[in-house]
Amino acid sequence: MPPRIDLRSDTVTQPTPAMREAMARARVGDDVFGEDPTVHELEALAASIFGKEAGLFVTSGTQGNLVSLLAHCNRGEEVIMGHDSHTYNYEQMGAATLGGIAPRIVPNQPDGTLRLEDIEAAIMPDDPHFAVTRLISLENTHNRCRGAYLTPAYTRAVADLAHRHGLKLHIDGARIFNAAVAQNVDVQELTGDADSVTFCLSKGLSAPVGSVVVGSRDFIARARRMRKVLGGGMRQAGVIAAAGIIALTEMVDRLAEDHANARRLADGLARLPGIEPEPVYTNIVYFRVRHPRYTAATLQEALLARGVGVLALGPDRIRAVTHYGIETSHIEETLDIFEMLL
Repeated sequence: MPPRIDLRSDTVTQPTPAMREAMARARVGDDVFGEDPTVHELEALAASIFGKEAGLFVTSGTQGNLVSLLAHCNRGEEVIMGHDSHTYNYEQMGAATLGGIAPRIVPNQPDGTLRLEDIEAAIMPDDPHFAVTRLISLENTHNRCRGAYLTPAYTRAVADLAHRHGLKLHIDGARIFNAAVAQNVDVQELTGDADSVTFCLSKGLSAPVGSVVVGSRDFIARARRMRKVLGGGMRQAGVIAAAGIIALTEMVDRLAEDHANARRLADGLARLPGIEPEPVYTNIVYFRVRHPRYTAATLQEALLARGVGVLALGPDRIRAVTHYGIETSHIEETLDIFEMLL
């Protein structure tokens, strides 16, 4: 059974009543044959929101990133990405394993950015000794960098650098709407200059399954072929796409509640002995455990025994993520449990 107050991730969200109703009533068809009207509606809606020509419904953010890298790059080419990026750390190096695409790693800064001079230095010259650099990949918001968001100005600067060198820019936007809400900007301001974007429906937007990739028509046509070879072709997928439509039309603005609850949690933790919260940007709270009786793992166990789920990510570091289904009352109860334990 999951914890009663589950702060392990925003992937644990449950579909809303409106999503369940839409799923039950969805018009469906065979999506591999291009005949599912609800999938078409979701893909067109996503493309419109991001100002792109086309979209592709995929099963997960990992699959979305992988089909994007495979569509942009040929075997033996390189993609520049951060050392703390999700694609590098948590996706089994799928682009290298399945596509022969090498990661060229540069250091992430604490705010999730890659320094422009580091990116430029990582671009290989046109020399037969070197692999061809084809792509730059950014992450927004940045999971391992405490949910930090990239700004429109920074993203434009990276896109300009990429295009000046004949490269493409991909954004792993698993939580891109959190970035937009946190900065009070339209999501197109964060992605308009990118050549492709993947975003998740199944995190803060609360749909049960799926992500969407958006980009040009030519790029999406290549990505669709990559999805098929990965076994990602779906049949009557409108049943789950219907929930994605509700996610995009009803669940974006409420992300501000998650951000407020994350700040409330961090502020409360800061008042407790042996807990050192890190800066909070969106819905992700990282904190250090400096308590004589606990490591991150033993504190996680003690919290779980009292119905609170968090995620230990090292000997002294824990992550908690706020999301739909977590109310202010849950944050207050969680803080009471922390205080009792400490």
